[in-house]
Amino acid sequence: MTPGAQHPADPAAQPLRSDAERNRERVIAAARRVFGREGLNASMASVAREAGVGIATLFRRFPTKDELVAAVFSDRMDAYADAVAVALDDPDPWNGLKGFIETVCAMQAADYGFADVLTMTFPTAKALEKRRDDAYAAYLTLIDRAKATGRLRADFDPSDLVLVHMANAGVVNATGDAAPDAWRRVIALLLQSFEAPARGPLPVPPEHDALYQAMLRASPTGITAPAPGKSD
Repeated sequence: MTPGAQHPADPAAQPLRSDAERNRERVIAAARRVFGREGLNASMASVAREAGVGIATLFRRFPTKDELVAAVFSDRMDAYADAVAVALDDPDPWNGLKGFIETVCAMQAADYGFADVLTMTFPTAKALEKRRDDAYAAYLTLIDRAKATGRLRADFDPSDLVLVHMANAGVVNATGDAAPDAWRRVIALLLQSFEAPARGPLPVPPEHDALYQAMLRASPTGITAPAPGKSD
């Protein structure tokens, strides 16, 4: 997926006036706080109140929630992609994979909003989704390398990372400040289950299309669409 080119007449492509730019940055900062506390189920009205702007001002700059999410979490998605790159540089692919999963799950634990981002997909946020796709391609290489060492169980499926993110997001959102480190035990248990030799076979992983639809249903817009590369 590639970001769509902006038309010169598109308001988003035009330089913002200083007051408009201040409002935009105020909204992004407010959304980061609100999403960080409440996750992506927080309303746009809550973000507007936190930013001290009218709802009309918010929607002028961010007509959809997907666009606001993309603006707020672009830096975190960059950090997600960087974590894969660091893992690929590790001379021990199994250690790199473990470190990657632990790092990303720690990012989820630190920010309820980002915990949700990794379990959802945002088809209209092209740049955010492209960054995720690039990171996923690198992650596939990491899996192949870890399996080649004999340390990662042979039936580990790439979709298992999505399930890890979903499980971790659930733990993070459920435990909150009451047990803020509970996620660490869950991830340690999962990582031990991924290591070879396997104690037994795993059930068949969910189909790609089914998992993609689950991520779409969880997204703030609640839209449904065919998975990438699929047509009706």
